[in-house]
Amino acid sequence: MNHDPYSWGRPSNDIYGPYNYKIAHANNNQVEQTTHNFPKMNTQQPIITGTSVIASKFKNGVIMAADHVGSYGSLLRFNNIERLIKVGKETVVGISGDISDLQYIVRLLDELEIDEEVYDNDGGEYLRAPNVHEYLSRVLYNRRSKMNPLWNAIIVGGFNKDRTPFLKYVDLLGVTYHASTMATGFGSHLAIPLLRNLIPEDKDYVKVDEQQVSKAVEDSMRVLFYRDARSGENYSVVIIKIDENTGELNFQFIKDAKVQNQSWKFAGDIRGYGSSQQ
Repeated sequence: MNHDPYSWGRPSNDIYGPYNYKIAHANNNQVEQTTHNFPKMNTQQPIITGTSVIASKFKNGVIMAADHVGSYGSLLRFNNIERLIKVGKETVVGISGDISDLQYIVRLLDELEIDEEVYDNDGGEYLRAPNVHEYLSRVLYNRRSKMNPLWNAIIVGGFNKDRTPFLKYVDLLGVTYHASTMATGFGSHLAIPLLRNLIPEDKDYVKVDEQQVSKAVEDSMRVLFYRDARSGENYSVVIIKIDENTGELNFQFIKDAKVQNQSWKFAGDIRGYGSSQQ
């Protein structure tokens, strides 16, 4: 009896001919194992993912935050993943989505930074946030056009050439837009309303200082920790600002921030959490 699963229920070869194992990706000793003969399969869905990245402008800079969690479905698989990437002197890139694609993008950005250093040493202008965003938008759109997208949503923050704050988004389809407040993942549902309470219109960011927007980001990370099962209490914050007195740029990278002032009293009134069930 032939126990090969590819032969179960099949007529004999003298009627229809031998089975084409190459089409089925079969690992069978009867077939010469040459990878170029096999069909190509692209990633159909993200596997290990990072959730929300939230960001906002303020009058003399930008702020961005993201937690360290990598989720395998609903399982907290990793809790030490850094999803805020410094690029050049004054740019930060926040990445949510598939972690393996994040690692690929980080390698691309490292190569871009090396090329930029050579260019800068030749007397050229250094790499700015708009340049990084333009590069990433082309990379993601190119991969999307090949039907093999990078499963990520990305926020790029920094400064324009005229020293005004820059904040822009690009996703796996290559779609881009700019706004004064941004969030990816579940944060686009929970954090954006909190940030827009502070900055209702794009132009209103000039009325907000660092302390106000930092408080809004801290509140947003707390709400996400409460309500998003894929969020964690430990997160990183990047604050890029220009000193109003000296005009010098200050890049602050806080990697050990933690959700403060936690209170779970509200959970007692939620069905499934309280001690008394109706």
